[in-house]
Parts: sequence; C-alpha cells; structure tokens
Amino acid sequence: MKNKLLYIEDDKEIGSWVSEDLTRRGYDVTWLTSGDHASHYMEGYDLVILDIMLPGLDGFSIGQRLKKEYPETPILLLSARTSIDDKLQGLHFADDYVTKPFHPDELTARVEVLLRRFGKMSQPLIQLSHLSIYLDQNRIIDTRLNTEIALTAKQFQIFTYLLRHPNQILTKEQIYEAVWETPYIVGDKTLMVHIRHLREKIEENPSQPQIIETIRGIGYRVKQ
Repeated sequence: MKNKLLYIEDDKEIGSWVSEDLTRRGYDVTWLTSGDHASHYMEGYDLVILDIMLPGLDGFSIGQRLKKEYPETPILLLSARTSIDDKLQGLHFADDYVTKPFHPDELTARVEVLLRRFGKMSQPLIQLSHLSIYLDQNRIIDTRLNTEIALTAKQFQIFTYLLRHPNQILTKEQIYEAVWETPYIVGDKTLMVHIRHLREKIEENPSQPQIIETIRGIGYRVKQ
C-alpha cells in the first residue's frame, strides 16, 4: 500500500515536478493549488507538504488549522523564506521546514523521516523480477527459492539508491557521491567492483544483467 501525501502548492511549475517526482518514487500524491478546502482531503492521508505563499489563506494559517484538527498527521512546510523568524513561526505547528530551492532527494528523505517518526511508513515492498525487496528491513528475498540474499551494507546502499530513482539513468558520480558521501575521483573502480559483486548476487545471469543495466559511458539504471 502506498503512502498518501497531500501536497499544496500554487506554483504550477514547482507543483508539477514535485508531484511527478514523488509519484515516480512510489507515493500516492494529491496536489492542490489552494489550501482553502484542504481539510476535506485529510482523512486517510499520511503527510501534508504545504507551501507557505498561497493565494487566500497562507500556509501558516492553513497549517495551524490542519494540525489542530489532525494532530497525528505530520506537516512539512516549504518556503522561499529563509529568515529565522519565519522558520520559528512555522515550526510552532509544523514538523519540518524546507527552504526553496531544494533537491528532490532532500525532500524525499525528509518525507521518509516524518513518516517513520509518526509510524505511518507503508510497507515499502518492491517486486522486481524474481526479487522481493523490503526496504525498511534491508532484506531481499529470491522468490524462486524463497531464500534471503545477503548483501553487504554498501551493496544494499547502491541498490537502494538505484531503486529510489526507477527508470532514471544515474551517473557513476551521482551514485558514488550519494553512497560514499565523498567526491568521485575519475578513474576510480570502486563502484564498478561493488556493482559486479552485487550483480553476482541478484541477477539470474550476471554476465547479461537484466536488473541493473549499464548505460555505456554514463552509468547505471534499474527499470521498474
């Protein structure tokens, strides 16, 4: 079951790419361009992403009302305002505050943290070929034999990063810097070696991989 997110943002360009990105990452997103009737949508939603600068009632007013009516639903504020006064005002009722511009990976990470904190994280099960992947448990099951596949921490981090960006071509630099959190050095073979060992564990035929694709001259991709 997917987590349901209520996203309130009047900027059409930002709203479009954020809702599309979150949907691609496996969330069920309802996007509203105004918060005037937000309370009508709250039942059954796991988290609210709320812009502050809205037509009519601003995000502060809407967020305070929603939090009073639904105290167990986390609220994540988005704003171009960076002053400490604005942040403090927002954090009187909201559970997190992200300033624009932001990277989609940061937004997703903050969403996941709030969902876990409030006990609303849906079972993140991914079915991929012969694999059942339980992201919250760091477990991968080979459904052909119903056996668990043991990955090293780095192998699981690499695979998880690819899974969180389905159908996207990710460069070696992107993957390396996300997993190792240090700058990538051109010519470094560390990632390539880890992916080779990862394929030996998850692919039916590691010499002809079907799960982790190599995009020659660029990087890798997982198709879902």
